[in-house]
Amino acid sequence: MYYKFYKVIAVISCALLLTGCGAYFNQPITVESARIGEDTDVTKSLRNIPSPVEPVVVGVYKFRDQTGQYKPTEAGSTFSTAVTQGATTILIKALEDSKWFVPIERENLSNLLNERNIIRSTRKEYRKTKNPNEPQLPPLLYAGIILEGGIVSYDSNIITGGLGARYFGIGGSTQYRQDRITVYLRAVSTSSGKILKTVYVSKTILSQAIDANFFRYVKFRRLLEAETGYTKNEPAQLAVSEAIEKAVESLIIEGIEDKLWNVNAEPEAVNELIGNYKAEKTEAQNTALYDRYFKERRAQKSIAIKGGAALISGDYNNPELTYSAEIGARWYFNPYINVNASINKFELTNENAFSKGFNAIGLNTELTLLPFEKLSPFLFAGIGVVNDDDFDTTAFKFQYGGGVEYLISDKIGISVNASQNLVLSDELDDIVQGKRDDQYFNFSFGLNWYFGNPVKRDKIKN
Repeated sequence: MYYKFYKVIAVISCALLLTGCGAYFNQPITVESARIGEDTDVTKSLRNIPSPVEPVVVGVYKFRDQTGQYKPTEAGSTFSTAVTQGATTILIKALEDSKWFVPIERENLSNLLNERNIIRSTRKEYRKTKNPNEPQLPPLLYAGIILEGGIVSYDSNIITGGLGARYFGIGGSTQYRQDRITVYLRAVSTSSGKILKTVYVSKTILSQAIDANFFRYVKFRRLLEAETGYTKNEPAQLAVSEAIEKAVESLIIEGIEDKLWNVNAEPEAVNELIGNYKAEKTEAQNTALYDRYFKERRAQKSIAIKGGAALISGDYNNPELTYSAEIGARWYFNPYINVNASINKFELTNENAFSKGFNAIGLNTELTLLPFEKLSPFLFAGIGVVNDDDFDTTAFKFQYGGGVEYLISDKIGISVNASQNLVLSDELDDIVQGKRDDQYFNFSFGLNWYFGNPVKRDKIKN
């Protein structure tokens, strides 16, 4: 019996820790030596940008934290800032890695000028006594472009959540929190003061905690208690570095596109670089907060083929599921609302009492709840006409229902839906009994084919 409990806790612990086993099995138990700083996911792509015809001399006076935000704690906040105050140094490192810019010292210019004054004074004395031909100190480089901007926001806890369960003394839980930083970077011409280009990059910072525990009396006066888990926090400094490097990469590529500077590469490579960046930018512009990707997906016209089952709810007992087949077409007024018409062939059966084939025509108004995402629920309602195969019975009906559609491509979607059909007659099953009219249900799986251009978002009138 106890072996089963140990097996259960082992399974739960493995399930909880599986997603983070790399961090769990590499816990720090020894003192580590100093190491070279890590690269971010953007560092490699920044270094792989084609080289310029001539690097641009740039000056960075101050790229600072403009949020003024302190690190949040459970008791409020501390005097420690939420993000690094060394963003200028990170930006200069990113400029060097790109090989596109020659950064010059401007953050601590007073220190540089003092040191140059010391050099001049020393050389002047040396020239008087020993070497009158000592050369003059060369002039400082001046920047053609100044890079300005900073970390403009740090949003804490933009999304938090977790999951947990406990049964018979065995349990586990997981929690997560996501923060977000935003960086703006702009290039300013020193000759005219014109702002040549401004880019904007955001980066999320993820914190996770996972734990599993066991608390149970295994025998009289014998308590077994076990607990394991880990917490993983994405370093804020690496998040800031990645955002700044991405801003530098965007500044370079948009500058190439606008011909602010020239690239030393073949036209095909340049077009590919710009094309990939435009695709990434379009995806970013269509992605809302929490990584929800909004895209104009469904075309204005579509046809559908559905197959499934029908179930009668009439005056006889023991209804049976029978076949149902449907073909229809839809036309969208806007991404949310469409009208559709359909022809339905089905059979309704009660065990040992009634069985007959029917045909139905329906006209519905449909609401697509998430039209810019691949997976979207939908609701519909409308009117129609139903008659048997011999056309001896004809009745009007109302129908309503809902379902879910998933787009496997821009043109093809699959859907699952259910509907209730309220017939305005009690003669559908050839018997009149009671006060309630007959009704039936349809359950179907469908294939939708869209053709034409997607419905534009700007057609929606607020």
